[in-house]
Amino acid sequence: MASHAKAAQQFARQLFQLSVVDGAVSDERVGGVLEYVERHAVANPVMVLKAYQRLVARELAKGVARVEHAGAVSDAMLAAIAGAMTKAYGRPVTAAAAPLPELLAGLRIHVGDDIYESSVAGQLAALAAAS
Repeated sequence: MASHAKAAQQFARQLFQLSVVDGAVSDERVGGVLEYVERHAVANPVMVLKAYQRLVARELAKGVARVEHAGAVSDAMLAAIAGAMTKAYGRPVTAAAAPLPELLAGLRIHVGDDIYESSVAGQLAALAAAS
């Protein structure tokens, strides 16, 4: 079973590499990959497609800054965050607001696996951990 999973992961990585053009996931290439898997007898197609979907989703998440906030966030602030993240990462990043009342005040920004936090809840948690 483990060898099947490993083979599916490797094949999914190869398919993913075919899906990336100039550092970005190509809709056309993804469609071609899905068509290939549908037309050919791929071993463990569900396992391959799940692994492929995770790789594509992870790559797409790198282009979106999810801005969690407790209060209001203006379009100008989202544009400024998108600009700063685009500059920091060297690739286009868009910003999307996500209300999160548990923050109390401040922001938490997710870009892919990276998290930037400047919130009261985060500062209180850091103080509690330091005590």
